[in-house]
Amino acid sequence: MTLTDDQAEAVKKSFLNLLGPLLGQDQVESRYARCLLKWSLQLGLSPDDLAKARVDFSNISFSLPTETRDKVEAIYHLVYMICLDQVVEDVELEVASLYALKLGFPRSIVCDVLNAIVTADIDGVPAGEFREQVLEFLKLNEA
Repeated sequence: MTLTDDQAEAVKKSFLNLLGPLLGQDQVESRYARCLLKWSLQLGLSPDDLAKARVDFSNISFSLPTETRDKVEAIYHLVYMICLDQVVEDVELEVASLYALKLGFPRSIVCDVLNAIVTADIDGVPAGEFREQVLEFLKLNEA
């Protein structure tokens, strides 16, 4: 899967916001840290990206999106990012499920979105239309 420049920026933004709830804990499980590292490499994050996002690892925080659209975009971007390397690991789904809960979605929403993304080509749904369908689905399933 490849991303347009706009998609890449949106996915990076969602990823950087995900760092807050995971890295803000007193202890981070090593498998979660490996997952975050994998995703940062996949996205090609640089120190400039972190500086631009004002990521301070000594005082990292989480900004809970307040708008429904922003919440659904965050879940969509995260699951899309998981699919980028075409290898979906259990720990990636676990991290995404924790983030979905934090945003007010049920854990199961991650698998639903993953299935939709994976089967989009088979279903013959154009990329732009597909994204909007997933976002509408997520809005309907927000807790």
